[in-house]
Amino acid sequence: MDQAPDFFVGVEFAYSNNVRDLKDLVDKVKDYTNLFVLGAVEMTFNRAVLDEACDYIYDAGLYFIVLFTDTDTYRRGPNSTAIEPTAWIYQPIIWIYEARQKYGDKFWGVYRYDEPGGQQLDQGPSALLNRTKAAACGTYANASTEYVDNLSYLIKYYKYISHELFTADYGLYWFDYKSGYDAVFADFGFNLSRPLHIGLCRGAATSQNRSWGAIVTWRYDKDPYLENGTELYSDLKLAYDSGAKYTIVFSYPKIGPYGTLSDELGGHFEGLQKFWNYVHSNPNNREVNRAEVAYVLPANYGFGFRRADDTIWGLWDADDISQKVYSDANTLVSRYGARLDIVYGDPEVMDAVESSYDKLFFWNRSVT
Repeated sequence: MDQAPDFFVGVEFAYSNNVRDLKDLVDKVKDYTNLFVLGAVEMTFNRAVLDEACDYIYDAGLYFIVLFTDTDTYRRGPNSTAIEPTAWIYQPIIWIYEARQKYGDKFWGVYRYDEPGGQQLDQGPSALLNRTKAAACGTYANASTEYVDNLSYLIKYYKYISHELFTADYGLYWFDYKSGYDAVFADFGFNLSRPLHIGLCRGAATSQNRSWGAIVTWRYDKDPYLENGTELYSDLKLAYDSGAKYTIVFSYPKIGPYGTLSDELGGHFEGLQKFWNYVHSNPNNREVNRAEVAYVLPANYGFGFRRADDTIWGLWDADDISQKVYSDANTLVSRYGARLDIVYGDPEVMDAVESSYDKLFFWNRSVT
């Protein structure tokens, strides 16, 4: 059996339900990637289609991750309101078990429940706690417990059968890891600060002894959606130099033969090839931006970090420390760049936190 790589670079296919489109993208990137994320969930509703897709990815020599949704959807069907426990289209847990036997470690894991933290902060349609819960929760600690308990429940079906369990997010990374994910991919999209979100995601992963990654998502909310190839290369290189185990490029919707990926308009494949060559020419550069310092937040403080008045848990408005916490984090990012981690003062991990960094800054003290 081949030894799994220490570092993964790949693409997420999410723009089509057509296996031919998937095969075309595999053929396009297989020589300069080693990971393929099957993110078109509709393809998982048909076991024959899923098998054909995964066979092709496997035969191309790539590791792969499959996005699955709620298990009830695999019963009567995604468009049916009837839920009959005995009327499965097929049972994902059986497919996953058999796929691990068939594909070995090339079937690297399952992606489940997209952006749970961001959904929570923005009170999106998949938020685990809605604003009516604020009074019932009462405290940040209770909100943390409910979020982790709810998310743990939603992912546990896949957690115990999958090799690895993944999601992507743009907030509350710490609590995603507490819920059981093996790796979380920090969204590199729009105007999100890359060093800040590296610090939040890597800090959570390091403190809880997990892996982390970055996924390049939309820069714009309209065509061309993705940043150009030069910017893509820069983002991927920053994540790699900062110790990420995974770097992925998200492709959706289909505005060209390869979704949002294009050489003619964006130079994306050229940027990916350049990055692949950089990784293989610089195998030791994952320590370039080693986290030297950490900023320690109060336990359970589910702040969004996108602005000084961002919400807390999506349930409460900014409080009397939000301005300081936001200012502190950005001051430290300006000083240390991607060598800063942001962690929480959870008693169960403070020993690991104290042993992982050269210096700690605390939310209730000056950082100057």
